[in-house]
Amino acid sequence: MCAFYVDAINFELMMMMKMARRRPHQTCLISCMFMFLFFFSNQTSALDDGDEHQLQLLLSFKASINDPLNFLSDWNKTTSSNNPCNWHGITCDNNTTIKTFELSGRNISGKLSSSIFHLSHIETIDLSNNQLAGQLPKDMFVGVSNSLRHLNLSNNNFTGVVPQGSVSSLEVLDLSNNMISGQIPDGIGSFSSLKFLDLGGNVLLGSIPSSISNMSSLEDLTLASNQLSGKIPTQLGQLKSLKWIYLGYNNLSGQIPEQIGNLVQLNHLDLVFNKLTGQIPVSLSNLTQLRYLFLYGNKLTGPVPQSLFGLEKLVSLDLSDNFLSGEISENVGQLQNLEILHLFSNNFKGIIPSALASLPRLQVLQLWSNKFSGEIPRRLGYRNNLTVLDLSTNSLTGKIPDKLCDSGRLFKLILFSNSLEGEIPRSFSSCKSLGRVRLQNNRLSGEISAEFTKLPLVYFLDISGNNLSGRIGERKWDMPSLQMLNIGRNGFFGNLPDNFGSEKLENLDLSENRFSGPISPSFGYLSELMQLKLSHNELSGPIPQQLSSCMKLVSLDLSHNRLTGTIPTSLSDMPVLGDLDLSENDISGEIPPNLGVIESLVQVNISHNKLHGTLPYTAAFLAINASAVAGNDLCGSDTTTSGLPPCKRVKRNPTWWFVVTCSLVALMGFGVAAYVFVIMRRRNDLKVKTVEGEGGIWELQFFDSKVSRSVTIHDIFSAAKQGNVIAMGKTGISYRGESVLNGMQFVVKEDTMNSIPPSFRCKMVEFGRLRHPNVIKLIGICHSQKGAYVLYEYCEGKVLSQVLRDLSWEQRRKIALGIARALRFLHCRSSPSVVAGHVSPEKVIVDAKDEPRIRLSLPGMVQPDSKGFIASSYIAPEAKEGKGITEKSDIYGFGLVLIELLTGKGPADTEFGAHKSIVEWARYCYSDCHLDVWTDPKIRGHVSSNQNEIVETMNLALHCTAGDPTARPCADELYKTLDSIMRTSSCVSSLKVSSPF
Repeated sequence: MCAFYVDAINFELMMMMKMARRRPHQTCLISCMFMFLFFFSNQTSALDDGDEHQLQLLLSFKASINDPLNFLSDWNKTTSSNNPCNWHGITCDNNTTIKTFELSGRNISGKLSSSIFHLSHIETIDLSNNQLAGQLPKDMFVGVSNSLRHLNLSNNNFTGVVPQGSVSSLEVLDLSNNMISGQIPDGIGSFSSLKFLDLGGNVLLGSIPSSISNMSSLEDLTLASNQLSGKIPTQLGQLKSLKWIYLGYNNLSGQIPEQIGNLVQLNHLDLVFNKLTGQIPVSLSNLTQLRYLFLYGNKLTGPVPQSLFGLEKLVSLDLSDNFLSGEISENVGQLQNLEILHLFSNNFKGIIPSALASLPRLQVLQLWSNKFSGEIPRRLGYRNNLTVLDLSTNSLTGKIPDKLCDSGRLFKLILFSNSLEGEIPRSFSSCKSLGRVRLQNNRLSGEISAEFTKLPLVYFLDISGNNLSGRIGERKWDMPSLQMLNIGRNGFFGNLPDNFGSEKLENLDLSENRFSGPISPSFGYLSELMQLKLSHNELSGPIPQQLSSCMKLVSLDLSHNRLTGTIPTSLSDMPVLGDLDLSENDISGEIPPNLGVIESLVQVNISHNKLHGTLPYTAAFLAINASAVAGNDLCGSDTTTSGLPPCKRVKRNPTWWFVVTCSLVALMGFGVAAYVFVIMRRRNDLKVKTVEGEGGIWELQFFDSKVSRSVTIHDIFSAAKQGNVIAMGKTGISYRGESVLNGMQFVVKEDTMNSIPPSFRCKMVEFGRLRHPNVIKLIGICHSQKGAYVLYEYCEGKVLSQVLRDLSWEQRRKIALGIARALRFLHCRSSPSVVAGHVSPEKVIVDAKDEPRIRLSLPGMVQPDSKGFIASSYIAPEAKEGKGITEKSDIYGFGLVLIELLTGKGPADTEFGAHKSIVEWARYCYSDCHLDVWTDPKIRGHVSSNQNEIVETMNLALHCTAGDPTARPCADELYKTLDSIMRTSSCVSSLKVSSPF
């Protein structure tokens, strides 16, 4: 059609030129008409090489995909914009020839049509960052125009294999982050013009083909995060133009080829997390342009070649997590551009080279978990730009250098578990950038300077286990960011400090010193305090009533002091107190009768005091151990396990009874009867009851007296009906119930095991006592030979898995902290400790205030379900292998929840490309992708203002999901780390990993 119009126009132009020669006076008019027709001619032949065929190729592509956001709404030949050069995503050359097809990040889905690859003069095709799926077209590289230079299909959901064929003109081929499987075809080498090849983040198997050496122009090679195996081909050494090699996160084995040393243009070499063995080749010293060398997470052995330190352009050197040995040469001082040096988790020995102190750009130095000895270089920090220094868990001696903070940027100082001695340098008192300081378990001595206790950003300070001394109670502490302070196991003396200049203090350990005098009532103003440990000192005077104002206090240890007076009755009102140790003091009087009424109190030790009277009839004392009450003048009842003699009735003189008036006798009798009635009723409420219900005899046991008086067996059976279902899972159906007596709501979970194991029933009392604001209370069980029901308190809210995708970053961070707080209570504050079971979004209820409440899996009934993928996907690897579910399994599940809060992806998702699991995918993303690639789209608007927070939270999540359970943090450290991340942004946000200590 277009050709017809062009021919007609040319004919008209010829006729008008003849007329102009005959009639010169019409020349002007004809010239004007000529210009108009020429313009019209160009417009009607907009696609000079394609006419209708080019149009159909584009419309064929549109028909094969879904465009929910209507980016392609103008792709319609029936409209006035029927020129494809004006369509969205299309760029033409001189408005005539299609050159660029760019629809990256348009959220389009569907299958990819091969039509676009047959556009005659196309140079660039970019469909990256969409939701396209299905197999790549088999003819994608067949009959393609030789003009194609750039092809990017990355970050989609493509499956199948890499298509056969080649495009000799192609310079950029990016198929990364899909689910492409099979082997890399041998014919890949026929892409002879390629400069950029990225097949990373797929499921590619087999070895790297040696034909890749035919790509003589290749500059960037990325095959990371697949399942490639075998050796790294020596032919790579022939690609003299290579600047970037990224083969990490595969199963490559053997040695690093010596031939890589021939790649003199190489800028970036990344072989991390493979199974590479042998020594680091000396030939790598030839890579004079190298800036980044990452070999961590392999099985490399032997020393570091001395000549490697001649690579003067190195910016980052990471050899961590290997089996390297030997000493580090002073030649390291040649790396004048080095910013990051990671050598941790190896077997290096000898002294730390003093030449490190001469590196002007050095920011991060992590040498922890080696066998370094000798002194820390005296001038370290003087010429450096240090922000993170971790030399912990070595055998270092001598004094701490006073130049470490000369840069004014040192944020993390971690030197614990060495043999360092001398004083804490006075220069640290002016190091205002410090945030995390861990110097514990050394041999430090002397006093702490007054200015050291006024550092504004320090949130974590641990100097315990040293020989420090002096008076610190008279000085003014001003540490407004302080959350954790541990100065235990030292020689401090004098009075305790009145306050620490922080309203954020959560963990305070001043134990095993020589503090004397009273406990200041001002401790009651520490409203965020969760753990207070003042044991093994010489404190005297009464326990201040004001301590009960610490409403978040979970653990209180005042043992082994000289405290006098009585136990404050106000301790009975502390809502989450779980561990109370007052042993080895001079406390007298009777135990407050209400102590232990708050059912969170699960462990009490009042031994070796001067207490007398009767043990309270409260839950905390009914099953108390005899050693926890020994050394007093106490008596108990036959119902306790304390081993105390029963309380004897006091004999009265008969004459005395005649003196007492009848009214007094009646009043006293009524009072005693009422008290006994209340106590006995409470005890009876918590006893196992045998009742008749549907299908026979049922055993019913409650763990909350209020629930016992409200809920009946008929309420339970009435709830367990189809119309009351609130959740269905592989472990049972949950129903919403309501008491007929007073409307109390509760949750009934029908257990699919149909029975409660006898070994579990004896533990129900302890389990039912658990009380924490982030833990859903277990309030009872009901079972018979025909079935079993578990009763939980009803929490108004929604299941986390249902609302997670709609939550803001602020909401997600609050939920993460709440779950971590619950795990710390269960693992560290409960006695015995409690395993939560399957920690997953399905087990978390989020209330209207965004507070999470976690529902526990019952002890003794937590069994990995090999058939249930959703349930088992949150179980730690060791539990799946039948090794049992432990506290470390809970940490693993929490790590998965953290990843889901950050990325929006859960373990049950299938879009992880080459990665076997969400953990592998997350590790890849964290190391090698920009935040915008892996953060949930819902929170991407928060990335710029919370970048450090998000990065360090992912770092913590990866620690939690470590394959080795011993490498995962404990719940206490987990909570402290997460809370410190949320409160204080780290100054180093782009590191691969930091010390887990």
